Amino acid sequence: MHSTPSSSSPSPSPFEMVSGALERHIPGGGAAASGDPGDTQGNHLTSRRVPDDAAAGRQDQILGAINLDRELRVTRCNLQAPVFAGLDAVAGSPFVDLLPPGDVPTVTRRLRQVLETGEAHVARIQRLRREDGSELVVSLSILPAVATHEGLTVSVIAMATRLHLYAAETAIGTSLDIGQTAQALAESLLAWGDVAAVDLDYAVWTGEKTARHGQGRIRLRRAALVPDRAWPEGYATPGDDLPGDASRLLAQAVRPDDAPQAIVIPDREAIERVLGNPRVIRALLPVDQSAGVACIPLVLDGTPPLVLGVAEVWRRADQPFRDSELLDLQELVARTAHHVDLARQHQREHTQVLALQRRLLPRTGGDTIEIASVYQPATPDSAGVGGDWVNSFPLPDGRTALVVGDVVGHGLGAAATMGQLCMEARALLCAGLAPDEVLEHLDETVSLLDEPDSGLAAGYSALGSTCCIALYDPVSHHLALSSAGHLPPVLVPANGHAGPLPVRPHPGLGTEFALREPFHVHTFDTPPGSLLALYTDGLLEDPAVSIDEGISRLTDTMSTVHPWDPLQQTARHVVTALAPVPQRDDVTLLLARMIGYRREDTATWRLAARDDTPARARAHASAVLQRWQTRDDTRANVLLVISELVTNAVRFATGPITVRLTRRSHSLLCEVGDTGNGRPHLHSDRLLASGGRGLNVVHKLTTRWGVRWTDTGKVVWAEIPR
Repeated sequence: MHSTPSSSSPSPSPFEMVSGALERHIPGGGAAASGDPGDTQGNHLTSRRVPDDAAAGRQDQILGAINLDRELRVTRCNLQAPVFAGLDAVAGSPFVDLLPPGDVPTVTRRLRQVLETGEAHVARIQRLRREDGSELVVSLSILPAVATHEGLTVSVIAMATRLHLYAAETAIGTSLDIGQTAQALAESLLAWGDVAAVDLDYAVWTGEKTARHGQGRIRLRRAALVPDRAWPEGYATPGDDLPGDASRLLAQAVRPDDAPQAIVIPDREAIERVLGNPRVIRALLPVDQSAGVACIPLVLDGTPPLVLGVAEVWRRADQPFRDSELLDLQELVARTAHHVDLARQHQREHTQVLALQRRLLPRTGGDTIEIASVYQPATPDSAGVGGDWVNSFPLPDGRTALVVGDVVGHGLGAAATMGQLCMEARALLCAGLAPDEVLEHLDETVSLLDEPDSGLAAGYSALGSTCCIALYDPVSHHLALSSAGHLPPVLVPANGHAGPLPVRPHPGLGTEFALREPFHVHTFDTPPGSLLALYTDGLLEDPAVSIDEGISRLTDTMSTVHPWDPLQQTARHVVTALAPVPQRDDVTLLLARMIGYRREDTATWRLAARDDTPARARAHASAVLQRWQTRDDTRANVLLVISELVTNAVRFATGPITVRLTRRSHSLLCEVGDTGNGRPHLHSDRLLASGGRGLNVVHKLTTRWGVRWTDTGKVVWAEIPR
């Protein structure tokens, strides 16, 4: 038996079938159905809520449908179910009137996309705005209308309690910012009331470790409040501390010896009886009309429970909270408390990291060098704060150290590694080690610190960290520089062309064990007025621009800097001009303008190592000190210190001896260099000893003294107050 082929049209798509079914669900007549207009005059808390008898079956009446024309205006709708009461979908009105203002651009784009492509946009969580300003959480789908109607069919499904709890927990857990987390919780609570607020323990708000409070002993700060509207004067809004009486009232929701329970104050009269303080009433009550409140404690499990804060849901007094609603509220708050605590921990970590980075930022410099720096995190709230560091500090011997580095990754682990490397570099430089020797020690430290599994799991790795160290000598006007995997600094000489310094490339820290190649020290002339730029790769890391082109752009920008331009303003200008948008990594920049000492404030002598060298050194120094009009007692101390240091150099070292004397603002700096590599040691002051008292004399006459190492030997320096 043969069948005859059917001439019927192709079967409709599933979306066409759904769209057709929804249109049949919408009553005819051309007018949008709306709920009973009711009383909405002058009551900010008013919302047409479902009466208790109708509410019992509200989960069975959750489907609504709206037809839109191509101009996105309502043509027909079916929002008859009580759960949709208050949604003003009038025929001819724009659909976007049903949306919160902040959602209008996104939803409009989706609507037009469905019109243009014919592809449905299915099941997105959305809020619709009622006439009174309250909001309803729905699942919203946008489908092309069937062929007989050009335009769109929008299905609206009021969120069932289980689905809303799931969606709310998912939304609350998307941010580690304490304010955004509290805001997401408040927005979810708004499904049960007309106003929702989240008040957090002050320690939670600031990221500190929370303490277990006794009953009523809790300090609350308002962290979130919805909806966004103009509130009466004196009402607590986000950022405000709640009055002590209000905090004690809300803390009654937590029983120290029992499980936390929600408390309900049914109407304004009861609230006024409990508070009895007009200032506290103004701070807590969002409107002048009668309203009730449910206070739900935000706690972590424990004995006793650890209080994070309290959430409040306000609504009209004639719509009391049912037991089932209170259970739902408690479940939502309980399921999201750990998100709040995670945000608190994240806030605490950020506070620690930012404090560490602020301590490591360079100071303004001194008499011989001017410093300016900019640190710009990858995100405005510093959420991506990480391992970039830049520092400058004067060394005891009168030189200035400039250090910049970058630890791979972000977070507290990266910042802690950064802090450890920075402090170790500072200690080694102050001990007199050269830049290449310091990098060798840092290389060993990184190899010891690096734990690939734990580091990468925490979002950072010590291995591959980069560092560049520059030492500026204000007397010789030389810059000694060594780099481990870092981008080359850019130098703008006082009378020359700007360009990156030709630094021999070397891999990052932690690779020396495989490379077996020493770090190198490069020396450059930096006459007064020279400008040096140290930076991290975030300043130049633009996907559209190569690193070489980025360095070239930095060089061109630095070339336009005038010697008298304010340095901090210049640093901000450079970052603004070069930092990529959007910024992918932290940006760090240090600018150093070399000033140095004037020629008339320094004197240097190169002497042979002979028995009469101490006397010759004293004679040269005495003439200079007289020219500088140094006080007699200071001159005597300086000459004695020079005599002792030169004597030791002649006795224990070989080769020529260099004596350098520098006049500083509040002291004189004596330096004696020789070719020996032995380290001077301070011995006990023995009265009957035949020798070894020279350094004891130096120690007693000076503010401080020390040793630094050079390519040809060492320099012993001593500072004497003027």
